[in-house]
Amino acid sequence: MINKPKELETESVSRLLLKYALPSIVASTVMSIFNIVDSIFIGHGVGTLGLSGLAVLLPLMNMMIAFSTLVAIGGANLMSIRLGQKDYKSANVILGNVVTLSIIYATILTIVCYTFLDKILILSGASAETLPYARSFMQVFLAGVIFTQLFFNLNAMLRSSAAPKKAMIATIGMVFIVVILNPIFIFGLKMGMRGSALATVLSQAIMLCYQLRHFYNKNNCIHFQKGIFRLRWNMISKMMSIGLSPFFMNLTACIVVIIITNSLTRYGGDMAVGAYGIINRFLFLFVMVVIGLMQGMQPIVGYNYGAKLYNRAFKALRLSIMFATVISVIGFLLGEFFPHMITSMFTTDKQLTEIAASGMRIMMMAVPLLGIQVISTGFFQSIGYVKTAIFLSLLRQLILIIPALLVFPLFFGLNGIWMSIPVSDTLATIISVTILMYNYRQLKKLAN
Repeated sequence: MINKPKELETESVSRLLLKYALPSIVASTVMSIFNIVDSIFIGHGVGTLGLSGLAVLLPLMNMMIAFSTLVAIGGANLMSIRLGQKDYKSANVILGNVVTLSIIYATILTIVCYTFLDKILILSGASAETLPYARSFMQVFLAGVIFTQLFFNLNAMLRSSAAPKKAMIATIGMVFIVVILNPIFIFGLKMGMRGSALATVLSQAIMLCYQLRHFYNKNNCIHFQKGIFRLRWNMISKMMSIGLSPFFMNLTACIVVIIITNSLTRYGGDMAVGAYGIINRFLFLFVMVVIGLMQGMQPIVGYNYGAKLYNRAFKALRLSIMFATVISVIGFLLGEFFPHMITSMFTTDKQLTEIAASGMRIMMMAVPLLGIQVISTGFFQSIGYVKTAIFLSLLRQLILIIPALLVFPLFFGLNGIWMSIPVSDTLATIISVTILMYNYRQLKKLAN
């Protein structure tokens, strides 16, 4: 049997974090680059309205990510805990249930979104001009939702079953393929938004085959076997209780983006929506790097917490916060000092560049605080503190940002929309640190 994660309780924590986080960071970074490159191709191959149409899709994409994280993050963290307890039978059942649930909810999402696509897009902020672009992309993308959901969810299973390098290879391979196909479909075949969506779906379907090959290998500790695909409701309830935190975080992000895009349309028009799309793609790069670090931390924390090796779990937490803060500061410096250079990569439209650069400077002001927010929530997910993780997830997205988005534009117009993000991040960080320190002291007593 290979891939038995005994190293999680024996190897140096710093070395483990490097080993597990580096592939996740690389994969997340590459995934972010994919989003950036995709936007650049659309910006230059389709135009400004194409970028605005892509920004309108953010709420719908966040909703799909929400369901993915409900199953994948919940399953991955529960698997880490079970592996720490040496319960390999349950770990395999978790894998099978993740696959079955992914197919079920992806099918439901596809049917619902196809049926109400235009209404969903209009609710998300699509105008008469941007609606055709957003619709063209989603009509193709929805046809492959089952592939995309299985791809992302099985990647989480790879990371938690001691195969982080294969998870990284799957993501890099997906991006490599989409970077090749995008210009062919957008420029060569003149398919526009549909070409971008087709490139995305095909690349994920191809790399899904690579993931399936790994899990069909019976030599791996965690692999497909008879009986694991039947839904076990007690297992599902535990998975979903852990996954509720990132689910609510992404679901409320969907609501937040809907409010943002509608407010931007009201105060700045389609051009402002396109600017937000550019800023979001750049910010997403650093968010994904921090999330990659968190994903690398979670199997270490979950396993060692399950094995009652609490000091090792705490060390992984401290190192992750330190590295995440460094990453966040780099993003802040780039966004504040080079906004015009960054936005000009996406478009040659001077007006769009100016709006995006101005918004970026404001939105990025509290980015150095991003790391500790994400890592804190990930830590509580890993150890099964469901209520705390859910609260921290909802704190920024629901409790703080939404009121700010509704009030600030009344006084500051377009700049008020940009301002709501850093103000909410600052308050969320203060509260998150307070909660983390209190629970850290309580858990520390268990280690002594």
